Amino acid sequence: MRETPKLTARQQQILDLIQTAITQTGAPPTRAEIATALGFKSANAAEEHLQALARKGVIDLVSGTSRGIRLRASALQSLHASRDSQFSLPIPGLSQLALPLIGRVAAGSPILAQEHVDQTYYVENSLFQQKPDYLLKVRGMSMRDAGIMDGDLLAVQATQDARNGQIVVARLGDEVTVKRLRRTGSSIELLPENPDYPVIVVHPGEPFAIEGLAVGLIRNTMLM
Repeated sequence: MRETPKLTARQQQILDLIQTAITQTGAPPTRAEIATALGFKSANAAEEHLQALARKGVIDLVSGTSRGIRLRASALQSLHASRDSQFSLPIPGLSQLALPLIGRVAAGSPILAQEHVDQTYYVENSLFQQKPDYLLKVRGMSMRDAGIMDGDLLAVQATQDARNGQIVVARLGDEVTVKRLRRTGSSIELLPENPDYPVIVVHPGEPFAIEGLAVGLIRNTMLM
């Protein structure tokens, strides 16, 4: 059985911060955001702690992006199960969620229609602060700089409500896409997190709906 990695109090604090950011916004924090939140003098201090967490097998670091931090599900599960009493945060429950994995969505039909479900995954609900309703397989690299890569599984809470800056699953006519939401006056913008992709502007009267809110991210390899 794999040993539970032993974290310092500061490392645990950073891990909790990463989890909170991913579950609340759908994306991990930047090094600068970690430094600001924890009072470090520079982003380099945050980077040193992240490298230590990566060496302990709790996270993966993706080069080339400011938000390239991935949580490892197996390490998180063991951490939640055996968290030391020195940490005051509550231990999340370890009951499992049955989440349908949605593949390609046919034009005009509901995302959760049975014909879209490729399979069902059972994951620990301790991975999420907000309960997701389904997993959506990410296609393409338009959200690369938010740490969301092609083939990742985006945990989505079904809702039509979202705030500016949140990562959403949106339906544009016959297409379903994952982007960051920005409302500007009478129009809506769907922002990629990759400069190689254009901003999508939704004008009044165009077919548009928010299908869900990103509440977490799972690397596809975690569930193999």
